[in-house]
Amino acid sequence: MIHRAELTAALWLGLVTLAQPARAELPPEEVGQVFRLPETVSDHWVWVPDRLLRHSVLFDGDTSRMLGQVGNGPQVSPRAPLWSRARNEIYIVETVYSRGHRGERKDFVVIYDSVALDVIGEIELPPRAMESGTGIALVGILDGDRFVAVLNHSPGASVSVADVAQRRLAAEIQTQGCAGVFPAGPTRFGMLCGDGTVITVHLKETGELDHIARSGRFFDPVSDPVTEKGVRDGSTWWFVSFEGYLHEVDFSGDAPLPKAAWSLFTDDERKERWRVGGAQHIAYHPGTERLYSVVHEGGPGSHKAPGPEIWVYDVPSKKKVDVFETPNLMAAFLGPQAGFEPNGTTGRIVNFLLPNLGVHSVAVTQDDAPLLFYRNADLGAVGVLDARTGEHLRDIEEAGVSGTLLVVP
Repeated sequence: MIHRAELTAALWLGLVTLAQPARAELPPEEVGQVFRLPETVSDHWVWVPDRLLRHSVLFDGDTSRMLGQVGNGPQVSPRAPLWSRARNEIYIVETVYSRGHRGERKDFVVIYDSVALDVIGEIELPPRAMESGTGIALVGILDGDRFVAVLNHSPGASVSVADVAQRRLAAEIQTQGCAGVFPAGPTRFGMLCGDGTVITVHLKETGELDHIARSGRFFDPVSDPVTEKGVRDGSTWWFVSFEGYLHEVDFSGDAPLPKAAWSLFTDDERKERWRVGGAQHIAYHPGTERLYSVVHEGGPGSHKAPGPEIWVYDVPSKKKVDVFETPNLMAAFLGPQAGFEPNGTTGRIVNFLLPNLGVHSVAVTQDDAPLLFYRNADLGAVGVLDARTGEHLRDIEEAGVSGTLLVVP
């Protein structure tokens, strides 16, 4: 019996053989050119971090054009690039070792000029910045763009607060039992805790700890834990549990205030085994109050599985209002390598013959004409949908090798 992997490999080899481009004379390459990004950041730009190439590439979602890239440091798990529009700077948390992958460790907030993408400064951190497979909620820039909060794990939990205005480490705050950085104001951020509660960390104007306030227990960390893939609207964050319940937490007061949870699935949908899954499985658009959720059919323990569909919810009414099917990214990934046009006849054949591996991650732009980006962790391509209608607009090809994170500046 021929297995799917063997069939896929055979098809891939055949396509490479058949689709070799004809030899052509290419014009001489111009060297020494230096490009700069415009000072006005487009709402439709997106960062695509790569965990193998260890950089983050910036693309224009309207044209699929690559605009530039920044390094992620030698660590395998990329952390989100943080873009300060107020300061025209980009912040990347890097971990380096004196002997490459061993030796003395040092962590830094590396500061890039957001137009030239040149390194213009750095702030040394305590050498224990946390890494994870997805890179979600490991770092956050607080409102006002002065403080960058970095989650630590060594194995105790803490948060380093860097003052990027004064180029200094402001504080390291102990947060035992709580993790994730969820900005909620100029001097506050939330964290999820292992006992089913959430805390708000309040800072002084200097960035040092003022006080910590804790909520009551609002989820069961054993029977139905929430994921760290939260989405935000102002001082409100939403978190989804493994079983598909949406929890709202209001961070506007001194102590965080969880609201009553509601189910993303009807009883019939649960009987059909629909579940949330993926690596960055929800996105939120404040203007339309729409929540986008990657879903699949599976059982308990399948919370990392990619999904073939993105379900759209109207948050105020707590109802599903649309279903987006995600087009296959195989041709967009293989085409540039094999020498065929992804949107041509060969590309259509590839997408028909090869399986659609589904979606691990989604991100939505925050403007009035939003784009919805999606990617599979093992394919170096990103799909672009109209977030209002689900129409497939284009693909971003040659977006890297592997990774899960998508970051809208």
